[in-house]
Amino acid sequence: MSVQFTQQQQVVQINVDPHDEEDDTQRLQSPGARVPLDRMTSREERNERSRVKRIFDKYDRDRNGFLSKKELGRLIKENPGQCQDLPKGIAKEILKYADIDGDGQLDFEEFYKLSQEHKWIVRDFCVKYCRYVVPRRDGAIHDETASGYSVGSAYETVDGAYENQMKFFPPPLTMVIFSIIEVIFFIVDIVYLNDYKETDFKNVGTSVNGPMATMFIYNPRKREEAWRFVTYMFVHVGVMHILMNLIVQIFLGTALELVHCWWRVALVYLSGVLAGSMGTSIANPRIYLAGASGGVYALITAHIATIIMNWQEMEYAFLQLFVFLVFCGTDIGFSVYRHITDPFDRVGYMAHLCGGIAGLLVGIGVLRNLNVRPYEKKLWWLAITLYSALMISGICFHIFNPDYFMFEKTNPTPSESGFP
Repeated sequence: MSVQFTQQQQVVQINVDPHDEEDDTQRLQSPGARVPLDRMTSREERNERSRVKRIFDKYDRDRNGFLSKKELGRLIKENPGQCQDLPKGIAKEILKYADIDGDGQLDFEEFYKLSQEHKWIVRDFCVKYCRYVVPRRDGAIHDETASGYSVGSAYETVDGAYENQMKFFPPPLTMVIFSIIEVIFFIVDIVYLNDYKETDFKNVGTSVNGPMATMFIYNPRKREEAWRFVTYMFVHVGVMHILMNLIVQIFLGTALELVHCWWRVALVYLSGVLAGSMGTSIANPRIYLAGASGGVYALITAHIATIIMNWQEMEYAFLQLFVFLVFCGTDIGFSVYRHITDPFDRVGYMAHLCGGIAGLLVGIGVLRNLNVRPYEKKLWWLAITLYSALMISGICFHIFNPDYFMFEKTNPTPSESGFP
């Protein structure tokens, strides 16, 4: 049998020569072709058989004692290399070679024999293939095999394993969809109020008297309309307000969705929006609220959460954490300072702060953790418990303290939950 790697065409050819039926002694002498079983001690062989059996059982999904072509293909695809560019048909060729009895599937003995002749089938073939044949998307080269892990083990301490989890199908459209809805709301109000005729660009879209803003903005007088605690994220005050939110949320949300799946990102985003309005309502019950930055800050701190939970699997984890912490600390600190010193400031710093806290806690709770360590399980429980307690407390406060929210009628001056 010959295995040919062709870099230009990115294919693997496995050719079985009918004349390659030489005796076992000759085949054992092929460099790198097999690990001689007769050199193993009985204990070593038992351990090796046990290790391979665990792998075999893991991918024998129907528990019939055989690996089909589909199950063998899944084993290769889910190898720690996570190579998404393996050529089609490689599982069929491997099965054709290793299926000694010709029944179209591998029993354990056939699989074990194959694993000893070609260690890559249960350890590092995909990693080597991706390294030498398929160009990495980031252009870097990592020798994952140096860590000595095998199929069935997690990405234990491999820098870049987190980045290798990125998948572009299905495409990451969650934040794009949210952004399109926000733009539609903004345009409807502009057209309805004829704001597009405004000569001063800064004043376009600053009115909150349009139909969409009136119906969906967070209005402290209409707390009984519970949807406003979330739908205020679709309402923005001014062109710069919406542009800054859209840019940040699309970039940060897309980066998360490439690894963590759309529903996790959506949950983080919406939890930040809800926490932003809840916190603002309690801190200042007279504030109208508009904008999506409760969700935007949730996405920012969700990146911090995933860095913490995947520290050893992420490239440049310390640098990424430092950048996000500096950004959050600077912006929130500046927002608080401006709120104290400028009586006309309308930026909702409380929505930023509460959205950021929610993103951190929910991010730890729902985002993927490639290798769960004992202390991370405790951190997970702490984050879920704390977020649940805060949200339940906020909801109960609104329900059982109606007098706290009583105030005289004033003209609406929405706080921009977002970048000014």
